[in-house]
Amino acid sequence: MYSSSLAQAPTLREPLHAPVAHLVRGGVTEGVHHGSVVVLGTDGEVAFQLGDIEVAFYPRSALKPVQAVAMVRAGLPLDGELLSLAAASHSGEERHLAGARRILEEAGLTEDDLRNVPDMPFGRPVRDTWIREGRGPSRLTQNCSGKHAAMLYTCKLNGWPLDGYLDPGHPLQQAIAEIVEDLTGQRIAHTTVDGCGAPLFSVSLHGLARAAARITTAVPGTPESRVADAMREHPEMASGAGRDVAELMRAVPGLLAKDGFEGVEVAALPDGRAIAVKISDGADRARVPVAAAALARAGVDPALLTAFAGEPLLGGGEPVGSVRPARALDPVSARV
Repeated sequence: MYSSSLAQAPTLREPLHAPVAHLVRGGVTEGVHHGSVVVLGTDGEVAFQLGDIEVAFYPRSALKPVQAVAMVRAGLPLDGELLSLAAASHSGEERHLAGARRILEEAGLTEDDLRNVPDMPFGRPVRDTWIREGRGPSRLTQNCSGKHAAMLYTCKLNGWPLDGYLDPGHPLQQAIAEIVEDLTGQRIAHTTVDGCGAPLFSVSLHGLARAAARITTAVPGTPESRVADAMREHPEMASGAGRDVAELMRAVPGLLAKDGFEGVEVAALPDGRAIAVKISDGADRARVPVAAAALARAGVDPALLTAFAGEPLLGGGEPVGSVRPARALDPVSARV
């Protein structure tokens, strides 16, 4: 299904996005979200594409399952909810904080060893409570703390230095970059710094979808399968209560899904069908319905996706419109 040789890095240029969603208010198109979408079939081939799926882009946190696979390959012994947390963009709920502490404790480390950027909880209800209680930003509450705790644990197990674990030249980050290239099937185009301080690798949307498909189709017991199982069995640990990707994984049997800042989402099924979405303006209000439409394009029963059809546009407190996927994403005209 997938070649063992790596393709060249995707091109660094301005993306040629296409309209992927429309804001329709009172029957009139009020706005348009541009972006790109790719759908892979069970054979790993592109079954549908819209926009620019080969240009270099940043997957942001949608790449976390791949980073988690790299750490498991490097000996990280986590499973279940703690492995799901290692691939998380968590909401900062108490279970997330407790889980990150457990990972650090298993490594013989503390919150002081983390080098991610201190932040408030990502989940709005949790953040509101945090503010009311007069609490400030911390490294543990930052949404990537599970990943960073797992990175430190991986370093400790391999005898790699803890200082500088976020440097792209550090053995940990070199090991992660190798697996990013392995699973996406292409060379990394560019490396920069993500919001949490970790290296961020630029690949293509096509490569991101291919990586997700390789994770969900992996042989049971492999690092890929362990990460997929952990996230699917504990979706709220990889995100949070009420988060759309957690609800999506619960709604669609066997689905692995991960979101990322700036309008990115990737999802894959056990048979290798996969989708990846990038919304050019980063809007979640477009990401969610476009990802659902892409999954319908991939053959997922639309009845399972009705809760993800898009938030209503309100007028005077009443629904007067919605964010609708572009007609090109209509699954009626095509089947994978």
